[in-house]
Amino acid sequence: MMIMTQITLSPVTDPGPWAAALARAGGAALQQHWTYGEIARATGRDAARVALWQGGALVGVAQVIGIGGLRVLNRGPVWMPGVAGDVRLRALRGLGRGLRPLLAMPEGPLGGPGLVPLITPRHHAIWDLAAPPEDLRAGLSGKWRNRLAGAERAGLHPAEACDPGPILRAEAAQQRQRGYRNLPPGFVEGWAQRVPGGLLALQIAGADGAPVAGMVFLCHGTQASWHAGWSVPAPCRPAGAHQILLWQAALRLRARGVRSLDLGAIADGDGAGRMRFKLGTGARPHALGAFCLVLPGPVSRRCDGRARER
Repeated sequence: MMIMTQITLSPVTDPGPWAAALARAGGAALQQHWTYGEIARATGRDAARVALWQGGALVGVAQVIGIGGLRVLNRGPVWMPGVAGDVRLRALRGLGRGLRPLLAMPEGPLGGPGLVPLITPRHHAIWDLAAPPEDLRAGLSGKWRNRLAGAERAGLHPAEACDPGPILRAEAAQQRQRGYRNLPPGFVEGWAQRVPGGLLALQIAGADGAPVAGMVFLCHGTQASWHAGWSVPAPCRPAGAHQILLWQAALRLRARGVRSLDLGAIADGDGAGRMRFKLGTGARPHALGAFCLVLPGPVSRRCDGRARER
């Protein structure tokens, strides 16, 4: 009986090879960047970085965070180009054997024996910023573009906030009111300290100079992620504030070399209005895998009697 090439794991202890692997893969989600793990370690959590091999070929890398006795792999592994689905499944289960108990949300759809779904798959809105600004504007939905134009005619001018603290504190109160959770408050500060040019905070000020709306974005390579958005309730909020904030953020991120913006999760349960707002930019839904428990991969016996992972 033919035995598949063994999946092996090796630790990654240097950010250089890690960055090279992410670049080879074409980028990665925020949660798979080296700095994300460093901030986790600074808050007392464990961060394990692992390279996944099939024979002598690198098939992926995975950053796993220790949380309350569990190992959590969020939006990984980061696969190298051309890795087949069956290899991905065996590699993830091999990771489950090396780091257990392992909970994982793969970056793309992945299922099969040994993956026990706990939460149904979700989608994120990914906005491709590579096109020229005039093409990006043409890609906006009609209603989205009209609200943006109205905000521009009204003279709304988002400005970069040197201190994102007021926006983050207001968004933290919004979290409590709406019953959702974001990354810990110190995460943004840690990211800004470790990643030069890795933070963009925009705000719109009211007549008294205090912010009435704001957004915070985190840059990671040629990609960026929406971290937080907040505004005062209508009617105190200027019409089109959300549209002009996000549009100006896209232009400024693009000028920094960002080519892909993750606008976060989209689902009917999260609010149809927020989903329409994100997709109205021309962003496309990107399917993630189900959040699952990863059972350790099975092993087989070679003729020399040694265990070999299948």
